[in-house]
Amino acid sequence: MTSTFNNQFSFNHFKTGLFLLVCCFLSSCYSFTGSSLSPEMKTVKINTFPNNAANNLPSLSQDFTVALQNRFLQRTTLKGAVENPDLLIEGEISDYNITPTSVGAATTTTTGNTIQALQNKLTITIKVHYENSKDPTLSFDRTYSDEAVFNSDLDLNTIETAQVRIVNERIINKIYNDIVANW
Repeated sequence: MTSTFNNQFSFNHFKTGLFLLVCCFLSSCYSFTGSSLSPEMKTVKINTFPNNAANNLPSLSQDFTVALQNRFLQRTTLKGAVENPDLLIEGEISDYNITPTSVGAATTTTTGNTIQALQNKLTITIKVHYENSKDPTLSFDRTYSDEAVFNSDLDLNTIETAQVRIVNERIINKIYNDIVANW
């Protein structure tokens, strides 16, 4: 009985070890970056995205630009360039807006009835100009927009930075995929 248990236990360890070995081998054969940039692409320049939106969050321009630069420099083999980059990415923040998305019941106040928003929506729109010096047919001008919905009873000053970070991340994913992954 003990011999059968030990043989089965050893065989299970063998199967687990073999499985892990195969996984390690396969992961070394495949890159999970998803990049379809041509190997001749070596440099990228990402200019500051000025905040030209009517409503303004003072740190939005810097936060968005730095996050976009980090995405390209950390997830690709591209190096930053000051002059003559293989890829140039620039643009502007054209809209930053917080609007109510659903309303609640009217409440009576000393000045009359007031309608309260139950949820608000943050929308950010960014215009992007992309130039590919190696293959100009891949260059484009596009507008990206995304949003985040949040409860109106939350303090906007407390949650605004987190909501902006969520929307920025989504927009950066779209830009990155359009340029690097060609999806």
